Amino acid sequence: MRETLEDLYYGNITPYDRQIRSSTSLMKAMEQSQECEEQLTKLLEGEAHSLLLRLINAENEIGSTLALENFILGFRLGTRLTLEALDEDDGSLVELLRRDDRREEQE
Repeated sequence: MRETLEDLYYGNITPYDRQIRSSTSLMKAMEQSQECEEQLTKLLEGEAHSLLLRLINAENEIGSTLALENFILGFRLGTRLTLEALDEDDGSLVELLRRDDRREEQE
């Protein structure tokens, strides 16, 4: 656990730094997007070209913001699940086990 925390502190954990496998639907979609952008860039001039770049930048900003928000929500959910899993005082069986432990201590 300490090693993971140290890696996180020193910036050695970068979950967003991944390579995309070739021949996947994501890779194909990215290639198609890039090809369409290149073709539109060649066709458009002046204000239309500028508008296209603004649209692409806005879409990238939306995607980045959603990725960050989803990461935070997922991290919080994972932490809540961990805390709940560690909570030993939430059910009948836990109480039975504690009673058994107390009996063993008294004997």
